[in-house]
Amino acid sequence: MGILNQWMGIAELASEHGVVVDQLLEFIHWFMLILGAGWAVFIAVAIYKFRRSKNPRANHYGVRGHATTHIEMGVIITEAVLLLGFAYPLWSRRVDDFPTGSNVVRVRAVGEQFRWWFHYCGPDGKFGRVESKLVSSTNPVGLDMEDPNAKDDFTDLNTLTIPLGQKAIIGVTAKDVIHNLALVPMRIAQDAIPGTEAHIWFTPERIGAWDIVCGQLCGSGHGVMRSTLEVKSPEEFASWYKEKTPLPAAAPAVQQASVEASAPSALAATGN
Repeated sequence: MGILNQWMGIAELASEHGVVVDQLLEFIHWFMLILGAGWAVFIAVAIYKFRRSKNPRANHYGVRGHATTHIEMGVIITEAVLLLGFAYPLWSRRVDDFPTGSNVVRVRAVGEQFRWWFHYCGPDGKFGRVESKLVSSTNPVGLDMEDPNAKDDFTDLNTLTIPLGQKAIIGVTAKDVIHNLALVPMRIAQDAIPGTEAHIWFTPERIGAWDIVCGQLCGSGHGVMRSTLEVKSPEEFASWYKEKTPLPAAAPAVQQASVEASAPSALAATGN
């Protein structure tokens, strides 16, 4: 994790790509520490060397050497390396190299004041159509139940559950104001903007439960807008998923057999 990261109390790491994020943070912290110490020494020397008692008359010629120019170039080069060598490649992989395949877990995160709804597709692996005009107290994400793909979808309030070791894609949106889904242990976050849906992805590498916080000031209850991120073993996730999958009113026994026999995208990699 790094000496400075630990000293500053960074949250524990639980995602595959988070190692690179923590390495970048550690490098930046050391760079800023050295830069800050350098500026502190420079200011102290300048205050002492150019104090009024020693220099009653101001010197308007300024610095004549090239040391400051070399230092400034060094800072610029270091910042360019951080940006082009570390930050851009990391960002590019997050936004361009989205995983594909039947074993990818897909969830929609819908923010509202002051909670999160997490929308899962059912065994068919397809999200049902959603419409904002259909949102109600009994239909929090606005599912169009006339859409066949919506019949087996389900939602979970304030708990995002994903399986260990499987790539997860989260579509993030909001119903009212701008929120931010901050998954700190996964080292990823995304603004939730009404009317749009942005996607993030990661691979969890540790079983556990952590707080999900809203990273955008979204109203008077912003401070209590906390949810939970749970990473379960593939077997536990498969069992949880089957329990959550709804059964149509007609022929429930037949549908139950279909749910247990089918392999939704979220369960394909578990072997259940």
